[in-house]
Amino acid sequence: MAFFGLFSRDKKEDLNKGLEKTKESVFKKIARAIIGKSRVDDEVLDNLEEILISSDVGVETTLKIIERIEKRAVRDKFIGTDELNKILKEEITALLDENNANNSVEFTIPKVDGPYVIMVVGVNGVGKTTTIGKLAYHFKKAGKSVYIGAADTFRAAAVDQLVIWANRVGVTIVKQQMGSDPASVAFDALSSAKSNNADVVIIDTAGRLHNKVNLMNELTKIKNVMKKILPEAPHEILLVLDGSTGQNAFEQAKQFTLATEVNALALTKLDGTAKGGVVIGISDQFKIPVKYIGIGEKMEDLQVFNKYEFVDSLFS
Repeated sequence: MAFFGLFSRDKKEDLNKGLEKTKESVFKKIARAIIGKSRVDDEVLDNLEEILISSDVGVETTLKIIERIEKRAVRDKFIGTDELNKILKEEITALLDENNANNSVEFTIPKVDGPYVIMVVGVNGVGKTTTIGKLAYHFKKAGKSVYIGAADTFRAAAVDQLVIWANRVGVTIVKQQMGSDPASVAFDALSSAKSNNADVVIIDTAGRLHNKVNLMNELTKIKNVMKKILPEAPHEILLVLDGSTGQNAFEQAKQFTLATEVNALALTKLDGTAKGGVVIGISDQFKIPVKYIGIGEKMEDLQVFNKYEFVDSLFS
């Protein structure tokens, strides 16, 4: 496919390394499933179904992929087992195409009136703070003026970590005392960013799933306060999920999409897990673009998710 090969060699190597555990797990299982087989038959498909589900692609998405391969087998009359990886790559890419999965390769923002506002949501421990710091780094590297709003005022650690990231990256951070109203922090951050002609504002929020109604009310209050300064804000509500938690990430996505209008996803910690298939399942099930993936500890290890490069790396 002509789209493959958009990444630089370094990015591609980093992606391959970051997905190594998933690739190794999937390839080994597929290799065992086709031992002694020359063609893709019902037994191979049953085994493949089990492999995809165990890789946290998800039941519904797995069944879609199997159905696509079955239709292809009927059409082509014969599919050799040596073609299976190539066919998987093509059919999963086609599925992600239908779900409007991201195909960008750079950290870019749309042109808007005033700063582009990203409100970041997600439970504690998924890598939310780290993702914010790495986003700030990449946007600054792209020549953007960046502000961070430390609106998770319920956890001292969250604010302290963001201060460290802001200092390390060299961007402005706006914070208040612990226990302050999160909406007030968001208001101050956006006000300051707008008056200083900043390009990007990243607002952290509390990572609690204590109660869906309370969560919804809190996030709605933050959004409404920001709209007083910039009616279109937030332009992006980015949900950060820990890819290594597999099916638990699906449940978190379900809760947060019910609580607020999530329109972008970031999947972190993919380098430490064999559950990288969760990216495919979540993209398919929630029809929300996966925008970023975390594949390591370095700042550069937050990558823009590109569906072609991801699938190519996973099944090449």
